[in-house]
Amino acid sequence: MHVWESLKVKTPAGAVGYAHRVLSLLLFSSLAVPAGIRAAYEQVAPGILFWPGTCNTYVIRDGDAAVMIDPGDGTAFDHLHEIGVKKVDQVLLTSHHRELLQGIGKLDRAITTIAASKDEQLFLETPSDFRKWNPRLSDKFAVHGSSYVRPPAQPVKIDRALADGEVIDWHGKKILCHLTPGHSPGGMTYQLEDMLFIGGVMHDGAKMTNWFDTEWDYGFAKGLDALTASVEKLIALAPRIAFSSQGPVIRDATAQLKTYRDKLAAFRPDYIRGYPVTDMSKRGPHPATTPTKVPYVVQVSKHLYMFGQEMAGKNFALIIADSGHGLLLDCGLFPKLVLERIIDDMKLHLGLKQIDACWISHSHGDHFTLFPALQEHGVKFWTMDTIADKCENPRFYDYPAMIGAYNAGFEKAKIDRILHAGDVIDWEGYKLHIDWMPGQTEFGNALWLELDGKKVVFTGDNLFGDPSDPAQNGHECVNARNSAIIDEGYLVAAKYLQKLQPDVIMGAHSILMTEPAKFIDRYREWAERAIAKFKDLLPDSNYEYLFDPYWVSAYPYRVDLTKDDAQLVKITVRNFRDSPQEHRIELKMPPGIEVEPNVLTGSVTAKSRKTFEIKVKVKDRQAVRDGVLIAPFDITLDGRHYGELFDFILMVKEPPPPAKP
Repeated sequence: MHVWESLKVKTPAGAVGYAHRVLSLLLFSSLAVPAGIRAAYEQVAPGILFWPGTCNTYVIRDGDAAVMIDPGDGTAFDHLHEIGVKKVDQVLLTSHHRELLQGIGKLDRAITTIAASKDEQLFLETPSDFRKWNPRLSDKFAVHGSSYVRPPAQPVKIDRALADGEVIDWHGKKILCHLTPGHSPGGMTYQLEDMLFIGGVMHDGAKMTNWFDTEWDYGFAKGLDALTASVEKLIALAPRIAFSSQGPVIRDATAQLKTYRDKLAAFRPDYIRGYPVTDMSKRGPHPATTPTKVPYVVQVSKHLYMFGQEMAGKNFALIIADSGHGLLLDCGLFPKLVLERIIDDMKLHLGLKQIDACWISHSHGDHFTLFPALQEHGVKFWTMDTIADKCENPRFYDYPAMIGAYNAGFEKAKIDRILHAGDVIDWEGYKLHIDWMPGQTEFGNALWLELDGKKVVFTGDNLFGDPSDPAQNGHECVNARNSAIIDEGYLVAAKYLQKLQPDVIMGAHSILMTEPAKFIDRYREWAERAIAKFKDLLPDSNYEYLFDPYWVSAYPYRVDLTKDDAQLVKITVRNFRDSPQEHRIELKMPPGIEVEPNVLTGSVTAKSRKTFEIKVKVKDRQAVRDGVLIAPFDITLDGRHYGELFDFILMVKEPPPPAKP
């Protein structure tokens, strides 16, 4: 009996049609059951039953015994007696993602074994290893220090680590294991005859389950390519039905997988950068520049200088006023000794007397790795208000490329002058205009001025390339962990530049772009096209919920309780919809920690954010583990239980030093 049919006998008279419409909509979008409506197991194929929760839980039944695939929030265990199941022999996990297994603590491990991909075993058994207190660029399974894996809050011991091609024999049934990375680094698909349990590989409608789980690098498509290869692998199996971790049963599985493969292939060119990133260091001198007597430094116009091609990719641009005072526009990614030599030579050959300030274009640490060296020269640091705290308290955030990730010898940078959108600064006879300019990240700003007869704008990392090449649209990497929803980022940047109509764009990393008008138009066309493709790929009508990994977030992200017994933390909930949304967020604290309040409920008005304050307290230091602790948000939104999608981390006891070899 279908779920909605079972409701007909339980629903008050006159409400059957309403319940049917509501549940049909929910089954199409997520197979979730709204709060207050009684869930029930549904048979989706002979011997296979489905239970809705934080994910789709599937039960393969034989008599009173069963194999369960992805237990989700654990409510499936509470109702097994209703389908005559007395014993779950095995639980199979399609991936390590928390919402697929957050209720696994209800298992009797003396009776039930757990099997998962060998490639995901460490995520499950040592989850805290994938949350770093001091993130670095080299961290595994992270994008420039921001982790893209979502392990359980507490370790889960795996009884059987499965390899690609392995076979599980159970009650005369053979369950084949296929490694299908892409949605997860070591995702596993389980095959039973012509049916596949595919986890998050695909959502019904030939769509992605979400975007942020497939974003494994800085815009080079590693995760996307792995996902595409896995889809090809599943097509070769010619499945009749596919059961996904979210969304309805996929009845025409092979046809949908083929459509999905084609959509991913069409999406890829607009996802990767809009310029030949691998060729940038090979380019010759820009025709608008001339060499100077200062090593590595070329002249753009009478008062404007930048690095030449020998220092491609490094951050350094400088305005030298007639008075000899200088203004740096970003400075990083090269040695202090080179900086000292450049400053000396600019004083000797270019009339430089003093660098007054260094303006920071955005929150990424590679734009101010020379911070201490410049301070020694009396240089002050300027940036916009939305960026300053990311420089001063980078560990409070879970964003990529914070300054501490660069091993630059310092963990934070004090901003001397905080700027605001719309500010106009008088400096050495120039008017410096400051504007908010998102794109690659929400936390960026632009500085523009009239300089040497041209309107010059400094844009950070928002666009790069050669405007004279009609094949280039200039966009930098798409990375959701940069807080970079395209509607609010690159599209805003493109509209801003179209309105500004600059003569010269000075990108960071020594990229000079002249005569950019048509380039800017292509940049906007790309942004609008990319938004349309994300909306087509993602199954939520408000695609941002499946793009943005921060729609529930904590500040600070890292809560330090090593010295204090309590700390206030701000929790922000975001609404992307055109109507109000209701939420319930339960904060899951590790043993020995408590929080007040532990449940946040309320409403967020349309297209807005709401922030709540909580107090995290150490209840029993002896009960707290050493090292990093994970505190997930268990999220319910408008009756749909999303589960433990996001988290913040705590430390009460620092980990012991590593043992000497």
